[in-house]
Amino acid sequence: MYFVLSKTVGKLLLLPNFFFLIGILGLALLITRYSRFGNRLVLGAFGALVICGLLPIGAAMLMPLENRYPVWSLTPEAPTGIVVLGGGIDEYLSEERGETIPDKAFTRIIAAAKLARRYSNARVIYTGGSSNLTGNNIREADYAAQAFEDLGISKSRIEIERDARNTAENAVLAKAMASPKQGERWLLVTSAYHMPRSIELFRKVRFVVEPVPTDWQTGAKAFWRLDPLKRLGQLKIASREWIGLAVLWITGNAIFTAPW
Repeated sequence: MYFVLSKTVGKLLLLPNFFFLIGILGLALLITRYSRFGNRLVLGAFGALVICGLLPIGAAMLMPLENRYPVWSLTPEAPTGIVVLGGGIDEYLSEERGETIPDKAFTRIIAAAKLARRYSNARVIYTGGSSNLTGNNIREADYAAQAFEDLGISKSRIEIERDARNTAENAVLAKAMASPKQGERWLLVTSAYHMPRSIELFRKVRFVVEPVPTDWQTGAKAFWRLDPLKRLGQLKIASREWIGLAVLWITGNAIFTAPW
């Protein structure tokens, strides 16, 4: 049920989507006796989209998430394994074109490949199924091993988990595959903006991981760069992460807690 709600109601609540939905509702009301109210909704939705496209509101929402964990530094001590969260491969284009097509978060795979080369004995677990409500027979993880091999990492090293539909299931299924033991050291690779929620979900299932953030979307020099479409995209990403953290908090999970 939670998965269905997250892919329906959750998507509608993402701010750009929400503003667009309000605008559509306003347009529908224009042909009714509530046309004045509909006009206000259209103007309000349009104004909100313009403001969020012109001002770095999305970036401001993303920065505290991306700055939560520092850039990870290479250490002499080799980790036991590396868990890589899906999101870096467009599985539908890959299936259609017959080769691995990178998605916007492909930096996750690049960062994991660098770690795999540095720590040649570390296990590498890639977790990523289908996040779609329908047509989930095409899985992102099915193309991950080839992506790693293209980056110089043997397919034989990549352990594939292809059933997780969201980050909560990533944590559960990655732990089941890793079977972490006391004293082992595991790294978690995902986008910097996604790391705070991911860490909380891994903490929830008692899987101790070290955050290795990558794929940053914000920075001081780019903060005021005018790019309306990019700013709306950042607002959408930030909305998803903050809504996810809010759900964790509402359901009784402590967020932004100290490592245990």
